[in-house]
Amino acid sequence: MYALRDSAVTMYHHNLIIEGQRKLRKGLIAGIKKDVVITGRISRDPKPDRVAIYGWHKSDGRPIQPLYTGHVNWYVDYSHGIRLVHRTIYVDDKPMDYVDVLKDKTLKGLLCDEDDCDFYRYETQIAPN
Repeated sequence: MYALRDSAVTMYHHNLIIEGQRKLRKGLIAGIKKDVVITGRISRDPKPDRVAIYGWHKSDGRPIQPLYTGHVNWYVDYSHGIRLVHRTIYVDDKPMDYVDVLKDKTLKGLLCDEDDCDFYRYETQIAPN
């Protein structure tokens, strides 16, 4: 899908392709889009206002898209997906804010495989005209 990558029609067409591959199976699935992810690479990128994407997995589990921070944070196309995550997570049955987990030297590995896990969220942006 190369033309009109950011149009609603292309996004809908891509969704129809995915649903066709699911063959009417129900339930949540993951790995069918490039996830917008948090990464410390955003904090250290010399270019401002970046977005990090990763994923869109092949059937063998390998990602089509390795971690990439080359797009500006208002860029969008049919292949990007947003997976909303609740701020409260449970560690040993104890509720914790995910930012506190990322700041904890012992626990951060539960959510982050980088040395510096210091980027916690994207701010809402409106694309320039």
